[in-house]
Amino acid sequence: MDQNLENNKSFKDKTSLFFNQNKLKIIFLIFIIFLVIIFFLYLNINNEKKNNLISEKYIQAGIYLSSGQRTKSTKIYENIILSKNKFYSILALNTILEKQLVSDQKKILNYFEVIEGLDISTDRKDLILLKKSLYLMKNSKQKKAKKILKELVEKNSKFTNLANEILSE
Repeated sequence: MDQNLENNKSFKDKTSLFFNQNKLKIIFLIFIIFLVIIFFLYLNINNEKKNNLISEKYIQAGIYLSSGQRTKSTKIYENIILSKNKFYSILALNTILEKQLVSDQKKILNYFEVIEGLDISTDRKDLILLKKSLYLMKNSKQKKAKKILKELVEKNSKFTNLANEILSE
């Protein structure tokens, strides 16, 4: 029993000695951990604000488009694409393509390049490439479109069957 109490006192003495010797290091470590947590919270809140702002812009562009103000909506959709938001940039490009808001092929291809540069899943990238190839086919650029479709087939993407079907036509 006495030995157990001595071991307990010895342990307490050792821990208090350890904390006394390393007090500054422990305080510094806690401070660094606290700063890292605050930094990640700040980044998360900032990204959320950016997403909310871009979603409001997307809704505003849709309102302008439905009210017949195509130029205002086109500018907003272009800004959304250039913001490189993973979700709304793709939606904005789809809207521009569906509603034929931009007639300049170079601009549209530039938008596709911006979207392809995003850090998105391979399935979404493959879908963007498929849409790009269909856009190129629509605008009489068959060689480029077929090249993209062949790349999709070689990658064995989810869209391989669809790409093969388009290539066979």
